Amino acid sequence: MRLKKRVKVAALASTAVFMTACSLPGLGAGLTEEGNIRIATQSSTEMVILGYIVQGMVNHYSEINADVIQNLGSSTMVNQAIVQGDADVAAVSYTGTALTGELGMDPITDPDEAREAVTDGFEEQFNIKYYPSYGFENTYAFLVTQELAEEHVLVNVSDLESIAEELTAGVDNSWMEREGDGYRAFLDTYQFDFETVYPMQVGLVYDAVQSGDMDVVLGYSTDGRIASYDLVLLEDDLNFFPPYDASPSVPFEILEEHPILDDILAKLEGAIDTDMMQEMNYIADEYLLEPATVAREFLEANNFFEDSEPYLEPVGGE
Repeated sequence: MRLKKRVKVAALASTAVFMTACSLPGLGAGLTEEGNIRIATQSSTEMVILGYIVQGMVNHYSEINADVIQNLGSSTMVNQAIVQGDADVAAVSYTGTALTGELGMDPITDPDEAREAVTDGFEEQFNIKYYPSYGFENTYAFLVTQELAEEHVLVNVSDLESIAEELTAGVDNSWMEREGDGYRAFLDTYQFDFETVYPMQVGLVYDAVQSGDMDVVLGYSTDGRIASYDLVLLEDDLNFFPPYDASPSVPFEILEEHPILDDILAKLEGAIDTDMMQEMNYIADEYLLEPATVAREFLEANNFFEDSEPYLEPVGGE
């Protein structure tokens, strides 16, 4: 594997070095002393890894002590914590979720329009800066096995139409009832249905398709099990799903208090592509490594992006 912009699996699998961090399951007053910041994340592997990536960058380029607060229940809860002053940085938000969740707007399928709406909406409603994407999105994705893809030459979601009436599909429970980008809207857009659709917990769909219990499933595009199970991600060729680009966000008042944060987070723009994020998720889940370890190894493998603009002098002693 490449050293730059790649996590080294062998090193990660063998390392026993853990990042020093404060991971708090909840919120409360007085979590940090003056000069510290609190980085809020939800509970998924991906979100926690990104929280520690932000922490590592902050500690590398500043004298700010950054703590990570894990396990917040939803993106809305993270945003609430930021707005109420119980946290200072949201490690990651996804445009599609922020649009319909925090902002209460209708889905927008055009990526540029969605990002503009979220960026403007966060500033106007919450006085929060919504940053450009890390470089990947984590969206819903239809997945099949390599065998089925090769047998029927499946590349795009539209390619399923000719065999859909023979297929069983496993999908996220909540997707069946989602407005805008859920099951009913899917039928309207793609104009075909499967023989049987089974709602299930999204974490179970990968095992279901790998074992042959399902022919096609709806998962998340950066899930590490896509690589470990050698699944094929079908292209959403009709752009049905809204964009779910991943970005950090910070209140403008926090940036005024700690101006260096703006430059630090700017260095992460476009720094993590889909393959990288999928690989980090895979390493954490497959090798049972702590997200803090995965994040640290990723940053070290990429030299904390010191060669990327804006150029900053390391001062944190990483």
